Amino acid sequence: MFLSIHRFAPTPAAKLALGLDLAVLSAAVLFATPGAWWVQALSVACAVLVFWGTSSVVRHYGSASERPLLDDLLITFLLMLAVATVVALGGRVFGHDAPSVTTMVAVALPVLVLLRMTIHGVLQSQGRAPRQVLIIGAGPLGRISGEDLGRNNSVCSFLTWPGEVVTKPLSGAVLGLSSELPQILNVRAFDEVYLCGLPDRQGAVQEAVGVCETYGVPFALPAYNVRLGRAQPVASKAVADGFLHYVTGGARPEHRALKRLLDIAGSAAGLWILFPFLLVIAGLVKLTSRGPVFFRQVRVGLHGKKFNMLKFRSMVSNAEELKAKLLAQNEQQGPVFKMKHDPRVTPVGRILRKYSIDELPQLVNVLRGDMTLVGPRPPVPQEVAQYEPWQHRRLSVPPGLTCLWQVSGRNDVAFDDWMYLDLQYIDHWSMGQDIGLILKTVPAVVSGRGSH
Repeated sequence: MFLSIHRFAPTPAAKLALGLDLAVLSAAVLFATPGAWWVQALSVACAVLVFWGTSSVVRHYGSASERPLLDDLLITFLLMLAVATVVALGGRVFGHDAPSVTTMVAVALPVLVLLRMTIHGVLQSQGRAPRQVLIIGAGPLGRISGEDLGRNNSVCSFLTWPGEVVTKPLSGAVLGLSSELPQILNVRAFDEVYLCGLPDRQGAVQEAVGVCETYGVPFALPAYNVRLGRAQPVASKAVADGFLHYVTGGARPEHRALKRLLDIAGSAAGLWILFPFLLVIAGLVKLTSRGPVFFRQVRVGLHGKKFNMLKFRSMVSNAEELKAKLLAQNEQQGPVFKMKHDPRVTPVGRILRKYSIDELPQLVNVLRGDMTLVGPRPPVPQEVAQYEPWQHRRLSVPPGLTCLWQVSGRNDVAFDDWMYLDLQYIDHWSMGQDIGLILKTVPAVVSGRGSH
């Protein structure tokens, strides 16, 4: 069911948050509606359905525990904007009996924001998904670090250094030796790698650092050779947990926050402006071929985490099954499958793909936080399984709708050149470059150049 409570508010905390928000919204609509009781009831029903339906699309309650507070507040504002628009349109029907949009927003929005900053924030922190951490080193530092991280909502796995013996049970599973780190990172996604090595193992530590840099995985090195208890460093903010943390991407936290702000504003504006056009495309897809309107495909995102990417369906409904029979006709080098005249593509789908219209639903993925407006395109798991080690670093940033590849010829670009373009983007990222790529993408898409 589209508006299923359990599907879009899966935890008790999420259900409580949804219930409180709907209660606040209903009270605000009633307060702002001077008309008859049936006008009030209809206004409340419409407002609740729009708020609930829109929040389900962006997974406002399903993934709110994983969002920063600023993201959560911005999406709350967008949900109220959607409700206000529908109520304003309804006002043309009911006239003077319709709710006052200004009054409704003035009453509901401050309360919803206050709830997000207080009650909802506490509830969501309890349902936050644990971080996946890999600790290299089973000695005292690794053991204590695992216990500390476990108390702070992290699931720890371990690798041991050469010659290291595990004498006591650890707080997580031992996956192998430090020399197996590349193989582990090929098949498992970790938020961070902690290198808890001792001075006599600097060679192995240096090798592990090189692997993390190659794969683009964040890692942490001990700031001290001993674990501190009551003693505090003078500059405690830099080493709050006793580790120095490193990332391969050059963007600072404030720049990442600004990029996310652009993502939310840009994707919301795009969906708002294009909504009538998207409805027309959805109707054409449904009427011209059998199958669902949207195609959901598992893609690999930041640090190897998987998500469902949305597209307008441009192929026949059993396209994935037919793909195995067409692999010999692949026209792209490397693990990516591309065919200029793919027989699985529908007539309408051919037009959608030529002008990248089928990619527009990914604005929802951007709003959810799965993707960003500008970044390397998200690969499928089968492609990532065939990556060379250096190619994994393109997963060190969130995947995007467009990047250097899209404005450089798309499918006319060889696979290795595509990978190098993505790494060039990561190494030289700037907000100005993002805006420039967005502006360049529009003419590239309209021309249909390089599309298959």
